[in-house]
Amino acid sequence: MGRLRSSPHSAGATIEAAEPLAPNAPSQQPPLPVSDPGPIPDGGLQAWLQVLGSWVVLAATWGLVNSFGVYQTYYETVLLSSASSSSISWIGSIQAFLLMFAGVVAGPLYDAGHFRLLLICGLFLIIFGMFMTSLAWAYWQIVLAQGLCVGIGMAFCFLPSTAILAQYFSTRRALAIGISSSGSPIGGIIFPIVLSSLTKSLSFGWATRVIAFMLLGLSVIPLVFMRTRVPPTGRKRALIDTAALRDPAFVLFVAASFFLFLCLYTAFFYLQLFDEKHEISSLEFSPYIVTLLNTGSVFGRLLPNYLADKVGSVNICLACGLMSAVLLYGWLGIHNLGGLVVFALLYGLSSGGIVSVTPSAVMTLTPDISLVGTRLGMLFMLCGVSILLGTPIAGWILGRGFTIMQSFGQKTSKGALAAQTSSR
Repeated sequence: MGRLRSSPHSAGATIEAAEPLAPNAPSQQPPLPVSDPGPIPDGGLQAWLQVLGSWVVLAATWGLVNSFGVYQTYYETVLLSSASSSSISWIGSIQAFLLMFAGVVAGPLYDAGHFRLLLICGLFLIIFGMFMTSLAWAYWQIVLAQGLCVGIGMAFCFLPSTAILAQYFSTRRALAIGISSSGSPIGGIIFPIVLSSLTKSLSFGWATRVIAFMLLGLSVIPLVFMRTRVPPTGRKRALIDTAALRDPAFVLFVAASFFLFLCLYTAFFYLQLFDEKHEISSLEFSPYIVTLLNTGSVFGRLLPNYLADKVGSVNICLACGLMSAVLLYGWLGIHNLGGLVVFALLYGLSSGGIVSVTPSAVMTLTPDISLVGTRLGMLFMLCGVSILLGTPIAGWILGRGFTIMQSFGQKTSKGALAAQTSSR
């Protein structure tokens, strides 16, 4: 029997019928089909839908972390007025710590093909935790709901929603990550305004529930559109890529990131409180300080990532780290509203660049794309420890005065710059 071929107009692949085997010929098993996703599209509708879905996830994760300064001030002045700054900051620090530290587990699970499960579980825990926060009235309840439940949910969906962009973008990868990560500061702009406005007109509980309902509606977008393009390899993934530990550039970059994140969120947690303690602005304007930080961060997610595709992600991280260090020195000299506004906008720009360019820098330092999730998990694990320690230490130092706390940020940023310079 001859070979049968499909019509040239057929949408399917060529269909071939095998020649009949001789009676004594050994049977042959055809090789198992291998799914080939083809080249990275670097654009197109499906690729940009992943960016949109990732944008929503970033708003629901880092957007809430960036909004914690408003919660810090409310807890310290109203709901938990008997607690110290350091103890209250543990709530936000635990949240951010889990977001990043649990990435060491979420990364290999993502590499193993469990993207959908991570996304669904993560979004559910974030929304459920926010609803429980709206009902909480004691410190331990808020730690469980806003710190642990929301933090674990963030960890499940943040890293996979960022790593998936490597499957759809190559030459424009940093730009795609920058656009998606702009969801973080935009969430950080909207959530503080909603919380401050509705707390005055309704109550803190209802203000938090409104934010939870907003997240519930937005979660439809990533759940509907986000899909992995590259199938898992089927190989078991270790939690740690030991080869990365023998890569000097990667190790030094991780060390630099550890020191940067140690001081990165002191302004996001304490700048509004600094404003109110020193009576720089009115009580009506003070909640918008966090909004100004996140407004600057919007540009910090876009401009540095655009430049990263041209001059290198590690170089941009170094520039943003240097800018943050200079600004932390400048914080010591702020005594009026104009200086506070300029500092908030510029620090938001530099810190936004650090957070958003870091994943693309790790991708450039990872030769095997299938290990991106694992290496990001390793980085985020250490940065999570850094955030967990950094803001409570700053809060403890704050008991001795804002000047000493600001000096803490300056010294840690110096260590980060030294390590980053060596990693180049």
